[in-house]
Amino acid sequence: MQSARNEDRKKDTREKIQLGGLVVKAGLRDIDKAVLLGWLMELPNHLNEVEGEWARLQAIGKRGFEDVAQEDDARDRAGGLDAGTYNWNERD
Repeated sequence: MQSARNEDRKKDTREKIQLGGLVVKAGLRDIDKAVLLGWLMELPNHLNEVEGEWARLQAIGKRGFEDVAQEDDARDRAGGLDAGTYNWNERD
C-alpha cells in the first residue's frame, strides 16, 4: 500500500514539474502568480465562448514544443547536451 502511495506522489510531483516547465517555456516565470492562476481559471470559459480558439491555441502550443525539440537537437549536435533539459516530446 505504501509503495502505491509513493508512486502516486512521484507521478503527481512529475506532473507539477512538467506544468511548471510550461509556464517557464511560455515566458511567464515572472508574472504575478494570482494573475496567472486567474487567467488559467478563466481560460475554459474563454475557450468555450470563442469558436476555433481551442484549435488555434493548440497549434501555437505544438509549434512551441517543436521549437524546444529543435533547440534540443541543435544543442545535441553541438555537443552541449544539458542534463537538466527536459524532452517535451517524451511520453509518460
